Amino acid sequence: MSPFAVKAIQLLLSLSFLIVLHELGHFIPAKLFKTRVEKFFLFFDVKFALFSKKIGDTVYGIGWLPLGGYVKISGMIDESMDKEQMEKPPQPWEFRSKPAWQRLIIMLGGVTVNIILGFVIYMGILGFYGRDITTNEQLPDGFAVDESFKPMGFEDGDKILTVNGEEFKNVTQINKYLFLRDVNTIEVLHADGTEESITMPEDIGTTMFQNDVLKPFRARNKPIIEQVGEDYPAEAAGFKVGDQIAMVNGKKIVYWNDFQEAVKANGLKQNNFVVIRDGAPTILRVTPNEDGVVGLNAFNKTIRESYSFGESITGGISYGMGILGDYVRQFKYVFTSKGASQVGGFGAIGNLFPDQWDWLSFWETTALISIILAFMNILPIPALDGGHVMFLLYEMVSGRKPNDKFMEYAQMVGFFLLIGLVLFANGNDIYRWLFKG
Repeated sequence: MSPFAVKAIQLLLSLSFLIVLHELGHFIPAKLFKTRVEKFFLFFDVKFALFSKKIGDTVYGIGWLPLGGYVKISGMIDESMDKEQMEKPPQPWEFRSKPAWQRLIIMLGGVTVNIILGFVIYMGILGFYGRDITTNEQLPDGFAVDESFKPMGFEDGDKILTVNGEEFKNVTQINKYLFLRDVNTIEVLHADGTEESITMPEDIGTTMFQNDVLKPFRARNKPIIEQVGEDYPAEAAGFKVGDQIAMVNGKKIVYWNDFQEAVKANGLKQNNFVVIRDGAPTILRVTPNEDGVVGLNAFNKTIRESYSFGESITGGISYGMGILGDYVRQFKYVFTSKGASQVGGFGAIGNLFPDQWDWLSFWETTALISIILAFMNILPIPALDGGHVMFLLYEMVSGRKPNDKFMEYAQMVGFFLLIGLVLFANGNDIYRWLFKG
């Protein structure tokens, strides 16, 4: 099966799972508060549905347009824009007849489920799989440091000892910490055995983003191929697991990052490799695909940390909170011209999944998407859950309910804004696909 198909299947399965549970987050409190739910749909049923069945007061179904899902709650101004219903006198089973606090709980239900689901998945991952981390013991040769970081005092071969004065155990997380978190000082062990505490600029994350240096520290692994991607150029060129890369385009290769830099510097042109196979040199030639990828991988050496049941609960919540915080912090970059150009749609989301089926990676990515969906849905944009919450909070504070006509117009503005964002994000995906490289 092609990498594209594997990613597409994982994306569809993950989104279906998340959408159904998100909508259940609205459905369950609505039913608890005796509010009628007219429809419960996975995907949108524009003009027709692939499947539908009415049970009680609710029609359950699957639409043909995989852009989300919805529950249609009686007496609520939503994406269905059912004006006829809203013109009739309020009924006791309708959303608009319920107290504001009940309506607030109904609207917060989907986001709450997404947050809890993300945390629960991380708990399960830690409990069943544990966590693989890379310490300095697994990186005997330290890091290769980007040239832009060397004037600060960093050197090739550095090992990370502490961050902000605290032991930094999982050292390959240093790039994420620099980009998204407040890092004031980093203590390193240089290759010559000396230790140094380096003070970081306050705006280091912004500088990394503007200069496109998101991985200033790269693990110095031996250039031994541990994976040849299926259906990638390297497979067709004859590379094999266990080959040691000795030269690329006439440049001697000592560490894995040397090979990566040599291929990147050559653009989309053919690369000439010398690999050592069974003790003898072999010449191979490979041209990257349109993404600039040849399909060769090596992996950081790791150790696995095990978690007890109790530790997996606290660890899963802590990890999920960290993921949510990191996503919120990086959201500020969307409002820059460069950040806006990097916004992606379904193609970008699909690329979060590995191109070979792996359940651990699937659940890790699903948990990440669940937390992202929670944050995006709570944004105060009409037509999103956050928009409804915003108006409900206004009603609860002021004691005045926005009139139905205002809510209709707000819903329309929010809907067209969301459509514009979806088109823009997926347009970026298409642009990158057409003009990448």
